[in-house]
Amino acid sequence: MAEEELDTSAVRSNHKLDERSLDEYLRRHLPGYGAEPSAGLTVRQYRSGQSNATYFIKKGSNKYVLRKKPHGPLLPGAHRVDREYQVEKALFAAGFPVPKPLLYCNDVSVVGTEFYVMEHVQGRIFRDITLPEASPAERGALYVALVETLACLHSFDIRALKLTEYGRGKGYCKRQVVTWKKQYERAAHSDIPAMDQLAQWLMDNLPSNDNEECLIHGDFRIDNIIFHPTETRVIAVLDWELSTIGHSMSDLAYFLSTYFLPANVMLFGNQSDKSLGEIKAGMPAFEDLMNIYSRCRNIPLPIPDWNFFLALTFFKLAGISQGIYARYLIGNASAENASTFAEVIKPMAEHGLKLAKRGNHTANEDPSMSGELFLQSTKGRRVLQHVKNFMQQHVYPAQEEVLEYYIKNENSPLRWKKPSVIEKLKEKAKDEGLWNLFLPAVSGLSQTDYAFIAEETGKLFFAPEIFNCQAPDTGNMEVLHMYGTKEQKKQWLEPLLSGEIQSCFCMTEPDVASSDATNMECRIQRDHDSYVISGKKWWSSGAGNPNCKVAIVMGKTENSALSRYKQHSMIIVPMDSKGVEVVRALKVFGYEDTPHGGHFEVHFNDVRVPVSNLILGEGRGFEIAQGRLGPGRIHHCMRTIGAAETALQLMCARAASRKTFGKKLYQHEVVAHWIAESRIAIEQARLLTLRAAKAIDTVGSARARKEIAMIKVVAPRMACEVADRAIQVFGGAGVSQDYPLAFMYAAVRTLRIADGPDEVHLSAIAKMELLEQSKLLSAKM
Repeated sequence: MAEEELDTSAVRSNHKLDERSLDEYLRRHLPGYGAEPSAGLTVRQYRSGQSNATYFIKKGSNKYVLRKKPHGPLLPGAHRVDREYQVEKALFAAGFPVPKPLLYCNDVSVVGTEFYVMEHVQGRIFRDITLPEASPAERGALYVALVETLACLHSFDIRALKLTEYGRGKGYCKRQVVTWKKQYERAAHSDIPAMDQLAQWLMDNLPSNDNEECLIHGDFRIDNIIFHPTETRVIAVLDWELSTIGHSMSDLAYFLSTYFLPANVMLFGNQSDKSLGEIKAGMPAFEDLMNIYSRCRNIPLPIPDWNFFLALTFFKLAGISQGIYARYLIGNASAENASTFAEVIKPMAEHGLKLAKRGNHTANEDPSMSGELFLQSTKGRRVLQHVKNFMQQHVYPAQEEVLEYYIKNENSPLRWKKPSVIEKLKEKAKDEGLWNLFLPAVSGLSQTDYAFIAEETGKLFFAPEIFNCQAPDTGNMEVLHMYGTKEQKKQWLEPLLSGEIQSCFCMTEPDVASSDATNMECRIQRDHDSYVISGKKWWSSGAGNPNCKVAIVMGKTENSALSRYKQHSMIIVPMDSKGVEVVRALKVFGYEDTPHGGHFEVHFNDVRVPVSNLILGEGRGFEIAQGRLGPGRIHHCMRTIGAAETALQLMCARAASRKTFGKKLYQHEVVAHWIAESRIAIEQARLLTLRAAKAIDTVGSARARKEIAMIKVVAPRMACEVADRAIQVFGGAGVSQDYPLAFMYAAVRTLRIADGPDEVHLSAIAKMELLEQSKLLSAKM
């Protein structure tokens, strides 16, 4: 079926134009138009378009699109087709995807109004925001292309485009409120109190920074976009009538307004027979689009004054709807369904007012998740955003310098030291109060609060240390905080908290099966006013760091009269003690893990320390270990989830940039399924980990043992699977040192052993589950 039959109709009676006059004018002024003199002129009107009338023109084999003002009385300042032509011409010259503008005519005698002509672009236009015509694998990629295109538009320098006079820029938000209020009042057919109330709220809550000067589209939505016929990329952005110089966030909020639509209102599309849930089910996650936009423009989230921009969007939508209905009443509406717009004006205004007054709602939060079970506190949300901003502004930009340091010093003793950029970032983070966030007594954050932060820092291998939140120091600091004496805290906890020193934790042993910790043979024996430590430890993380000044060692202070779980103790051992021998660095799948301070075999050869170095008391080792490992496992798992997010991000980018057998990788169903399965697995792991964090906050580590054990199994397994899929998508590059995936896989695979292998945790989970089920059964009998 020809396009003119699919998306156009015969020119409607109130939009007729003089075709003979148009044909003659174009023949004289449009190069190439008259190449086939005998060919007839075909003119049809596009069904879409709520404002300026748009026509499909065919002359022989040549196809064009014409945009003109509507006939009849118009609102002042509206329907400026000359401005549309100006901006499209500038953007086309800059390489932005718009149809090539060919001709502007201000002679109203030709067709009755001003008009301009542009090239016809052949591609796909989606009228339904759920994209039912696209395959499931395509939908996410199409929306990614949309948000990347919008970010690209907002990144242009208006001076380079020579559009500095295109709009006033500064004070845009205030002008928008005034403009749309006037437009609404001129066109209003009934009194809607919510419109007046919303206008007043907007004027009273203008953004603190209303001086942004950015080229904005003004009506950026999916049915104003032409996609490539077969590829998931934008080839033309249409309908620039509302474009100007203003605040980019007004464009972004408008584009994403579908996520905030009231359930009973659909606008600008043919999806009115779908519920809001069905519509959102066909779209990517709101948070994903926000993150893509922020990365493309290198701006932090959340967006300041996001509530204002959402409220402004619905105020504007109500005003647009009123204008469309007013044009219907006077008989010059461009849209076939203009009469229906009276029904949405009041709901749009009322919903905008509701959004305005609902309290702070950040721009990277999916509104559909407002009923989430594991919400952060107000402070937690604020600190998380501060961390995200700090990561974007300082940590990610330092990644290349950090990598260069470790590559340069790969075979040098300097590899165990930290590059200076890390030390500088640590000082900066400390100055900004982003320090020791893991410890509730210091940070004031709950485990649930910190879980989100741990995920964020887990996205980059050296990020946790920037905030003094790196393992094993976090666990050691927790031990000293919970169980240390006043003197132990003074000597060791305070310098650890200040970042002056670092530490290691010595538990696992090379000569016994340490998955059963009661097998440990390292001896801690009392000798008058000292303890003597003798034994071998390995996988002592961080021991290679020159700044590692102290170890917490777990060993056997045997008392045969006590339970096997009461025969071990923990003790503080300064690393410079006589008899401490750092034997060798252990490699993990060939990696020394130098940024983490390595994983070392350490021998304690009759090391003597004061009795006062014992923590809590003899035989309390397992008790301390459980207290240490509860929050620590939350941190590990959330950092692992952050790493999985990075792996998935890399996988998607690779799948969208590489082709095999004539198709993008994501167009192969197996790759699309890997992406989908990874997203599902990450979300499941996150929810389970947050549940465990919430349990620690509410009932304590001891009563949250099952939840903690479950996440210890689930999170590393999930991350291994996601990293493995990403490696497969990258092919040979995935197992090379050029990308972080191989190192990531090695690290997360190790976590299936560290702090207890999966099998031990599964046995513990089964035992607890059976006990709970037996209690339930007994209660029923």
